[in-house]
Amino acid sequence: MTSKTKTLKPGFSFSLRNSAKQFVGLAIIFLVFLFLLSGIEVMLGMMNHSVENSFAELFMWSCFEDLKFFFTWLFPVYIIFLVFYFLIPKLVKSIFIIFSTLFFLGQLVLIFYYNTTLLMLGSDLFGYSIDEIMQTVGASGSLSITPILTFVLVISALIFSLVILSKRVELGRMVSVCLILFSLGFLISGLSNRLTAKTLSSDFENGLIKNKSQHFYSEAYTYMNPELYETDIYAESYLGDFQTQFADAAPIEYLNDPEYPFLHKELKTDVLSPFFETGEKKPNVVIILVEGLGRAFTNKGAYLGNFTPYLDSLSTKSLYWPNFLSNGGRTFAVLPSLLGSLPFSENGYMEMESNMPDQISLLNLLKKNGYQTSFYYGGNSEFDKMASYLRKNRIDRVNDENDFPSGYKKIPASATGFTWGYGDKELFRYYLNSNLKQEQPRLDVLLTVSTHSPFLIDETEKYTQKFEDRMTQFGFSEKKKEDYRNYTKQYTSILFTDDAIKNFIESYKQKDDFENTIFLITGDHRIPEIPMASKIDRYHVPLMIYSPMLKRPAEIESISSHFDIAPSLISFLSNNYDVKAPEINSFVGRGLDTTRSFQNIHHIPLMQTKTDLIDFVLGDYHLNGDDLYKLTRDFNEERVNDPDKVEELKNAFNQFRMKNSEIVNGKKILPDSIIRKYTLN
Repeated sequence: MTSKTKTLKPGFSFSLRNSAKQFVGLAIIFLVFLFLLSGIEVMLGMMNHSVENSFAELFMWSCFEDLKFFFTWLFPVYIIFLVFYFLIPKLVKSIFIIFSTLFFLGQLVLIFYYNTTLLMLGSDLFGYSIDEIMQTVGASGSLSITPILTFVLVISALIFSLVILSKRVELGRMVSVCLILFSLGFLISGLSNRLTAKTLSSDFENGLIKNKSQHFYSEAYTYMNPELYETDIYAESYLGDFQTQFADAAPIEYLNDPEYPFLHKELKTDVLSPFFETGEKKPNVVIILVEGLGRAFTNKGAYLGNFTPYLDSLSTKSLYWPNFLSNGGRTFAVLPSLLGSLPFSENGYMEMESNMPDQISLLNLLKKNGYQTSFYYGGNSEFDKMASYLRKNRIDRVNDENDFPSGYKKIPASATGFTWGYGDKELFRYYLNSNLKQEQPRLDVLLTVSTHSPFLIDETEKYTQKFEDRMTQFGFSEKKKEDYRNYTKQYTSILFTDDAIKNFIESYKQKDDFENTIFLITGDHRIPEIPMASKIDRYHVPLMIYSPMLKRPAEIESISSHFDIAPSLISFLSNNYDVKAPEINSFVGRGLDTTRSFQNIHHIPLMQTKTDLIDFVLGDYHLNGDDLYKLTRDFNEERVNDPDKVEELKNAFNQFRMKNSEIVNGKKILPDSIIRKYTLN
C-alpha cells in the first residue's frame, strides 16, 4: 500500500507540472496574439483618427492593459484547462484552440466596433432589442475588405501557431507553475484595479489602449449580476444631501410621499418672462432636436471649429446656453428628459413601454390646454420605443418615415441597402407642407437624422467643398486638414443639417404665425464618431431659444440640462397665458438657469447608454464612476484627486438612484387625481 502511494504522488505531481507546462506554452502564444491585435488596433486608430501620442507609446500602454488582462485570467482558465486535461487529455489542446479562436474573433469584432463608432461595446448591447441592433448594424454600411482580410489572416495565423508552433514554445515546468501562481497572486491582490495606465491626451486615446474583451466581459458580468457590484444606495452612509446648494438655488422641497419618490412642490422656475414680449394669444412652440449636435463643433468657441455658421448667427439673436448638457449619451433619453423631465428607470424611461407610469409632460399638459401636438421624424418612430412614449402622452399625431407622401426622397442607401429614412431637408419640407391648424396653438417636436451614422447625404460634392472651404477659413495647416478629412462624412452632414435648419427658419418666416412662435434648438447628444476630448464631451450640446417675441438676445454661461426645459416652459406659459399646471410635480429638473456667469445650481444625472448610469454633475464637478473631474469655464475638465468631494457627489447621486430605482420597482410619478385634472379631456 505504501509503495503504491509513493508511486501515485510523483505521478500526479508530474502530470500537474506537465499540464502547467503545456498550458503556459499555449497561453504564451495567446498573449503574443493579444499584443499583435493591440498593434493592429493602434495602427487602425492612427490611420483613421487623429491622435497626439506616438505609436510606440500607445502600443506600450495597450500591451500593459493586455498583460493585466492576461494575468487576471491565466489562473482561472488554467483550472478549467486542468479539468479537461485529466478528463479528456487528447482533446484538451483542441478545446483550447477552439476557445482561443472564438475569443479572438470576438476581440476583432470589438476592435473594429470601437474603430468605427469610437464607443467601447459593453453592457449597452443588452439594452437594445434584436430589431434595434440589426437596424444599427445596417446603418454602419458595408463590410469593407480590411476587416475581412484581418479576420482571415489573424485567425489563420492563430490556428497555425497553436497547432504547429506551440510544440516549439516550451518553458520549464517550474517556470510554468510559477507563472500560474503569479496569476493567482495577481488575482487575489487586486493589482489589476490598482495598476492603471497613464491618462492620455483624449478620451479616444484612453479608450484605444483598453483591452476591449476585458471591458465587454466585465460590463456584461456586472450587468448580469448587479447585486454583486452595486453600492447599497439605501445604506445610511450613502444618503447624503440630494440638493447640495450652489449659488442662490433653493432646495427642492420633496413631499416624502412613499408612493411618489420624485413628488415635490412647484419651483418658481419662470426665468423666461423677462426676456419675452408676451401677448394674449398662446405662442406656438417648435422644438428641433438635432441628432448628434455637440458643442465640440457648433458655434463660436467650439474646440473642433465652428461647422454650423447659420446656427452660430442664430445664437446671437437667441437666448443661448453654450454650456448645456443632454441627459443621455444616445437618443433614447432625449424625449423623456426634455419633454417630461423624467427619471431614467432601468434602461431608459421609454423602455418601460406599457409599464410607463402616468406623467405630466409638455405634450399632454399643453394638449389639455388647447394645444395641437405633433412629432416629426424622418426615420422609424418605433426605434428606441419613441412612439410608445408619444402615444402615452396623448400626442395628436406621430409623423415618421411611413407617413411621407410620394415626391420626397430618402437618404441615400448604404451598400447594404440600409437607409435611416428621410433627410433633414426633406423632414423640414414635409413639416412646412403639412396641414397645420392655424386656429390652435401648436407644440411641434422635430427630430432630425442626417447627422447619424453612416452620415450619407444628398449634394455630397457641394458639402464636401463647403467642408474644405471651412477648413481653409479656419487657417488649418495641410496636416490638420488631413486629420479632419478622416471625418469628412461627419462634417459634411453637419454642414448639410445647418443649411437645412437655415432653410427651415427662413421659410417659416413667411408663415403668418411666425411672429407668435418660439423655437428651441438643441442636440440629443454629441456625435460619438468624432473622437471626444473628455468624458463630459458626449453630453455637451448647445441650447438656443429663438423667437421674434424676444426682447433681447443673451448668452448664458450657466449650466443647465434637458431636464430643465419642461419646468421652465410650463412655468412661463402658466404665468403669461393661463396655461393650467399643478402646484406639485415630479420633474427631475429645477428649471433653466439664466445667470450670465459660469455656475451650476443643478444636480444632473447623466445616462451614457441604456445600461450605464455612472455620470453625475454637481456644481463644477463631474463624477464618472469613481473618477472625479472639475469642469473649467470653457467646459473642459481636469481630473482631480479629492476623496471627500467624490463621497459628496456619490451621496447626492445615490439619492437620485434610490428614487430612480423605486420607479423601476413600480412606484408612480404623480397621483391619479393630478393626471386626470391636468392631462385628460
